Amino acid sequence: MQLASDLSLTRPSHGDLERWAAQGVLLLNAVLTVRAHAANSHAKRGWEAFTDAVIRCVAQRSGTAPVVFLLWGKTAQEKAKGVLGGTRHVVLHAPHPSGLSAHRGFFGCKHFSAANTALQAAGKEPIDWQIV
Repeated sequence: MQLASDLSLTRPSHGDLERWAAQGVLLLNAVLTVRAHAANSHAKRGWEAFTDAVIRCVAQRSGTAPVVFLLWGKTAQEKAKGVLGGTRHVVLHAPHPSGLSAHRGFFGCKHFSAANTALQAAGKEPIDWQIV
């Protein structure tokens, strides 16, 4: 578990991420639905335009501190390339955390502590990543 290895946090007994959302964490996939057991089955059906707009909206917010973008996987990195290039935001890249590619660099990337370091450098409160 990356939260444990990065921040020495205890493994949660559930997957409720409401505490993250309350602190401003937005989790977003390129495509928001999928047919069971069929990866990318709903790709190229319109979700991409919506998620592009969400990323653009977040990136273009004026008068706010930098946003930390954790781009996990090639799809995320390609999706955000045009929007985030040369911006004031903090952009961290790693392979996707799936079982197929996590061993190529997601494990040990320490993005949770890096996000907090960037937030604190911008004068913002760090995220309490502990899921209780």
